[in-house]
Amino acid sequence: MSAAATTVLYHLPDGYLRLDLLKERFPEVNFIGVPTSGPVPDEVSGEVLLTLAAPTENLVDLLRRGVRWVHCTGHGVDHLPLEEFSDQQVTCSRGVSADAIAEWTLAMILAWAKRLPESWVSQPPAQWFISQLDGLSDSTVTLIGLGSINMAVAERLGPFGCKILGVRRTTKACPVPTVEVVTSISDAVASADHIVLAAPLTPATYHLVNAELLGATKPGAHLVNVARGALIDQEALHEALQDGRIGRASLDVADPEPLPAGHWLYHHPRVAFSPHVSWIGPGYRHRIENTFGDNLERWSARHPLDGIVDLEAGY
Repeated sequence: MSAAATTVLYHLPDGYLRLDLLKERFPEVNFIGVPTSGPVPDEVSGEVLLTLAAPTENLVDLLRRGVRWVHCTGHGVDHLPLEEFSDQQVTCSRGVSADAIAEWTLAMILAWAKRLPESWVSQPPAQWFISQLDGLSDSTVTLIGLGSINMAVAERLGPFGCKILGVRRTTKACPVPTVEVVTSISDAVASADHIVLAAPLTPATYHLVNAELLGATKPGAHLVNVARGALIDQEALHEALQDGRIGRASLDVADPEPLPAGHWLYHHPRVAFSPHVSWIGPGYRHRIENTFGDNLERWSARHPLDGIVDLEAGY
């Protein structure tokens, strides 16, 4: 069905998405480009707002311009001023980068288990044929949060034969049958060789990984964070790394971002840190465009939207 009489306020940096392809797919939609900074012209209004999952200078003004549906190009919405939303329906691009993030996570887990790059040599080693390497078949992986990202992680872990614990607020079964759902996060980390954080950042999960939880972890555990830096109390993590409670922290996120020069995360020997890039993979922009486009078709047909954000819960 066509999306006749719909106006989309395109509130993204130039070149962020291929606007020409969206216009070709929806020739009857009126796309109006709005800069992400500066005053919004008085005449600008529209029912749909396509925007970043990040605060912008004029976002709140745009919300008052007849907008009834807001679609964010990212997954997490914790950077948005959710208190400024009124009766708008909000959706996000949930799941568009789940495969890429899951692959990055598996790479980090395998790198730690196989001691990469530490086990590589550039000169004759003291011993051949001997090394201290671990495997996944006899390990336990705890997934904190069972959204699209950790679902994709669980699917990829299955063939390795490891035990997978999934932490969620309820005992509702996980669609991935190899995941054992638990509600006690402290119990789940006590036996975990690898802990994967992929939970939304909300007031309830801020510093979820704190000194108390780190103290409950299995000694030498590997902590992976692909969600938000503020899920971790970084000073508590520093202490846990110093005393060996955490054997390695593989972090794709930090608090704040960008992380300032000289921060200890850049050079700690037990930290593998990347600048929030795990979500990037071939075709990611195409998936974002299709996610919005498919929802725009639903909007025009008055069908339920995908990726709805619960504004009260914050994700």
